[in-house]
Amino acid sequence: MKLKDKKVAILATDGFEKSELFEPLNALRDEGAEVHIISVKEGEIKSWDGNNWGETVQVDKLVENANEADYNSLVLPGGVANPDLLRTHDKALDFIRAFFSSSKPVAAICHAPWLLISANVIENRKVTSYHSIKDDVMNAGAHWVDEEVVVDQGLVTSRNPDDLPAFINKVIEETREGKHDEQVVNA
Repeated sequence: MKLKDKKVAILATDGFEKSELFEPLNALRDEGAEVHIISVKEGEIKSWDGNNWGETVQVDKLVENANEADYNSLVLPGGVANPDLLRTHDKALDFIRAFFSSSKPVAAICHAPWLLISANVIENRKVTSYHSIKDDVMNAGAHWVDEEVVVDQGLVTSRNPDDLPAFINKVIEETREGKHDEQVVNA
């Protein structure tokens, strides 16, 4: 139980990539973490699975009622619609920024670095992402690399669902390690 007494927030809304939420969720729980699904809407949110809507997950807390101080780390699943919808919500971006301001681990996979761009926390960071948003990431001032998992002072990024095993291992490791002094906004 590597993560006993740790709490992790997963920020998502409709259109999250099914595997990119459920696989980290299950792995974190298996390691003993308490995991909450945070969203901009109440009830259930729907995954995107292949080329159609997939499994749903129950939202535990609205983002406007969530406090970064209650969590040890943050996971941002991808999918195209999920981060694109979330990046238009100021409370979601404030929630993300709070983890950086508190030097806590943040993990983003696939298209989720769009959220890091909109939260203005990606500049001068070494990251990876889904290849189609490489230009967006670079234009936001990050150093983009094509690797399965990249860790930069507590910021974990991966490219796509194929990278989930490496991504999950680093999420667990960074959550266990805790705060990183260099994990700050615009470090």
